[in-house]
Amino acid sequence: MEDHLDGGEAILQGFRDLGIDYIMASPGSEWGSFWEALARQKVNGTPGPAYLSCWHETLAVDLAIGHTLASGRMQAAMLHAGVGLLQGSVGIHAALIQNVPMLVVSGEALTYGEQEGFNPGRQWYQNLSVVGGPQRLVEPIVKWASQAPSIETLYESVLRAGQMAQRTPMGPVYLNVPIETMMKPWSRPARLRRVPATIAPRAPVPEIEKVAELLANAENPVITTEGAGRRPETYAALKALAEALAIPVIETPSSLFSNFPKDHPLHQGPSFRPFFDTADLVLVVRSRAPWYPPRQRPSKATIVLIDENPYRGHMVYQNLHADSVLEGEVTFTLQTLRELASTVRTDAGKIAERRARHEQRHRALDEARLASVAAAKKKRPIDPVWLCAALGEALPADTVYVDESVSHRDTVEAHLRNRGPQSFIKVRGALGQSLGHALGVKLALPERPVVALSGDGSFLYNPITQSLGYSQRDNLPILIVVFNNNEYRAMRTEHLSYYPQGVARQHDIFYGAPIGGPKYAELGAPFGCWGRRVEDPAELVPALREAHAATKDGRTAILDVVVNP
Repeated sequence: MEDHLDGGEAILQGFRDLGIDYIMASPGSEWGSFWEALARQKVNGTPGPAYLSCWHETLAVDLAIGHTLASGRMQAAMLHAGVGLLQGSVGIHAALIQNVPMLVVSGEALTYGEQEGFNPGRQWYQNLSVVGGPQRLVEPIVKWASQAPSIETLYESVLRAGQMAQRTPMGPVYLNVPIETMMKPWSRPARLRRVPATIAPRAPVPEIEKVAELLANAENPVITTEGAGRRPETYAALKALAEALAIPVIETPSSLFSNFPKDHPLHQGPSFRPFFDTADLVLVVRSRAPWYPPRQRPSKATIVLIDENPYRGHMVYQNLHADSVLEGEVTFTLQTLRELASTVRTDAGKIAERRARHEQRHRALDEARLASVAAAKKKRPIDPVWLCAALGEALPADTVYVDESVSHRDTVEAHLRNRGPQSFIKVRGALGQSLGHALGVKLALPERPVVALSGDGSFLYNPITQSLGYSQRDNLPILIVVFNNNEYRAMRTEHLSYYPQGVARQHDIFYGAPIGGPKYAELGAPFGCWGRRVEDPAELVPALREAHAATKDGRTAILDVVVNP
């Protein structure tokens, strides 16, 4: 069935040669040519990417993000015209600021019914087309945006877009494919090619040697990181370097991943403040904002940035106070630092003393954490500290947590005992993406339990119906835990920070705070989901275990936990 190939086959062949596993799609009427190619792929038994039809564009894009963060492999999102791009823009923006490679495609019509013998549909003439092309809508939130100019260049345009997405800094790219281009005949090239993996540039070894010397001479070096644990190999490289030289590790309050074992004696929690005046060397590893306000830098430290993308182009303002920058693939930099450190003369006594000092501080932090959990365990309404501790007590050690808890993020950072690499992913960007991220993670890691943590406010921003329906239809059961404080707590907190003694406080009138939310545990009933509301702290661990058992049986579970605001 190779006769009469057209642009749909050119796009699909490009996806195959880019090594894409899945096409996350919210269907659009311009994609008939592509669907024909997919049908041909199935009938012929041709290996190629699977098509996942979602019920919402944001869900489709977030599935791609979650899968890529868990697997390390770029995926494609296929949306509808300009309106689909607008619906998916929340996720596309999140991919940009998280440096997630993604190939986003949508289409348009160019002839509006004026071409003899071809009718794209009156909707393109009346309301779907965008002046200047749909790429104008997403140019600010992608790395690169363009239109495929012809059928002759379509296949290579798909390959080029995929390569652009994976170049450093990685991020989403957009390709607009007009219907008229897709419908034209296409001949498969005589020589197809599997696109080689993109290898990130590496920092020069002589520059890494200079930092190794700084490490050898430092009295109080510190590592602070936000995203070192994006891949397991980088997680391991950071751990090896910290252990070799007894360097304490701080995971910032905005950490995107699990970066370092929380039970490790060198783990020093989420706050850099205790080291502000004592650190003499700070390794800032994949961190956009290691301290806040940004003008407040460690008073006497030399600051070294270790990052593929140290200066984030999407940020309006960034002040990192860098004295040295090792720009390049982070795993290589950390491994090389570790190797070079072993050849540099170091004071073994100094390292031993530093190790003992930080181990003692870690024990003190852990004792304080356990004391706060003990104090919170019986409080009513349920204390979020106990909820985070109960998650670790009730769920398996290999659980992956996707966090969109917002008001409770500091509590989650301090008290959630996620374990090992790829055990924690924080949603970044606009609220309303945790369900799609979690489902994408589950798609990539089907054998691991996946838990979406969400405030009741952020939960309601998600495409809930579409996500629950998709999870059941495609057998991707996840556990959703709602931190239900019955308000937009962040709105009240910010309001009070601006007007601590204002009229709103005096009269308890907070217009931004009320939610009046639904019965969250019942929202999944039409899809066969498990649901339960918990108000008694003594019921929390049994309820979590019951919810986990439901996911093992193939049912997505919603646990509505009433927490103390």
